[in-house]
Amino acid sequence: MEKLKILVVDDESRMRKLVRDFLVRQDYEVLEAGDGEEALDIFYREKDIALLILDVMMPKMNGWEVCREVRENSKVPIIMLTAKSDESDELMGFDLGVDEYISKPFSPKILVARVEAILRRTNQIGDSSQIKKAGLIVLDKTAHEVTIDGKSVELSFKEFELLEYFMDNQGIALSRERILNSVWNYDYFGDARTIDTHVKKLRSKLGKQGEYIKTVWGMGYKFEVEA
Repeated sequence: MEKLKILVVDDESRMRKLVRDFLVRQDYEVLEAGDGEEALDIFYREKDIALLILDVMMPKMNGWEVCREVRENSKVPIIMLTAKSDESDELMGFDLGVDEYISKPFSPKILVARVEAILRRTNQIGDSSQIKKAGLIVLDKTAHEVTIDGKSVELSFKEFELLEYFMDNQGIALSRERILNSVWNYDYFGDARTIDTHVKKLRSKLGKQGEYIKTVWGMGYKFEVEA
């Protein structure tokens, strides 16, 4: 089976090497570009790139410009890297069709996990654990769908990830900080109480099964299905 190609675009060679080394260890083929123009040249030449990792601040063409042009021609998954933690930047990225947005500095392991999650979601790599079940809840990672007793439940992307994390950690008391680190990734500079808001919405959408998510006072939450 051919290795999936990932194009890493960053004007810092040290950053490209760091990302490349971690991706190569996971058996990906990594292509590199030091600016936006070079990135587009490689993208059009190679044709079969599975995913782009784009830095925002680059010479010649910045990441937004590259993303805009790529999106005119392709739906290839795109992860944006930025030194800023500006919400307006993040919103612009999603408006342009960015699949994931990660602020520097970041953990390379987290980046690789995001890459693999996106590639699974776009059915470019398989996963033996695509279907997760807990009580009446069935979570299908391939279809990105949740059903309760056979009826579909509409969840946002983060609600889906939060539910999946809970289902993967059944019976374990999880602090808000741990949930933030795992679902929002470690560089999320938000109030840990944002978890409460998402849990409230998730519980509401799950109906009676929302009771599976139990509050651990003074700490966080625990997902537990009653026998």
